Amino acid sequence: MITPPIGSILSTFGDAVGFIFERRPSDAGTVQVGGLAEMGHLAGNHFAVSFLAIVVSIAVAVPIGLWLGHLGRAELLAVGVANVGRAVPALAIIGFCVAFFGTGFRNIAFALTLLAIPPILTNTYVGMRQVEWPLALPTILGGIRISVVTVLATAIISPLAGLDSLGTPIFSEEIYGTEGVIAAAIVVAFLTLFTDAGFALVQRLVTPKGLKIAAHGDRRPRRLRPLSIRRVQTP
Repeated sequence: MITPPIGSILSTFGDAVGFIFERRPSDAGTVQVGGLAEMGHLAGNHFAVSFLAIVVSIAVAVPIGLWLGHLGRAELLAVGVANVGRAVPALAIIGFCVAFFGTGFRNIAFALTLLAIPPILTNTYVGMRQVEWPLALPTILGGIRISVVTVLATAIISPLAGLDSLGTPIFSEEIYGTEGVIAAAIVVAFLTLFTDAGFALVQRLVTPKGLKIAAHGDRRPRRLRPLSIRRVQTP
C-alpha cells in the first residue's frame, strides 16, 4: 500500500477548505459549485431537517419516558425500542420511509425522527428509574446528545431521499470533485462536533455536584490530621 506524501494530503485539504469559501467550475465544466452561498444552503437544509427531527423526537420520547420511568413499568418496551434502534440500519429506515411515504423534507425528517427516538426514550426511562426528576436531567440530556450526533451524521444520506444537504457533494463526486467531497465532510464534522460540545457543556452544567463526585470519586485532597505526640515518662 502506497501512502500519499504529506504535501499532497495538505494540498488536497487546502483545496477542500478553499472550496467552502470560493466558487469554481465543476469537474464536468457545466456549472459553478462551492462557495459560501451553496455550502451555506446545503448546511442550512442539513441542520433544519436534523433540528426538526430532534425536536419532534424529544416531544414524543421524553414525556413517554418520564411517565413510564415514574411508574416503573414497561421496562421491556424501553429496552426493546433501544435494541431496535441499534439493530436497524439508518439507511434501511430511510429506505422504508421513502418507499411508503415518498421523498422530500418532511419524509426524511420523519425517518430521522424514528432514528432519534430510541436513545432519548431509553435514557429518559433509565434516568427516572434511578433518581427521579430533576436529577434525571443529565441522563436525559445524554440521550438527546446521542440522538443529535446520530441524526446530524445520518442526514448526509438525505440526498438519496430527494433532499439536498451536505451529503449532496459526497454523493456527486463527478460534479463536485474530491475537494467538494472533503469540504462537505469537513462542514459535517464541524457541525456535529460543535453541537456535541454544546450539549456536553449543558449536560455538565446541569449535573449536580454530588452526582459528579459519585461518578468520578472525590478527588479533593484530604487534610492531613495533625500528629499527636505522646510524651513518654521515663522512670
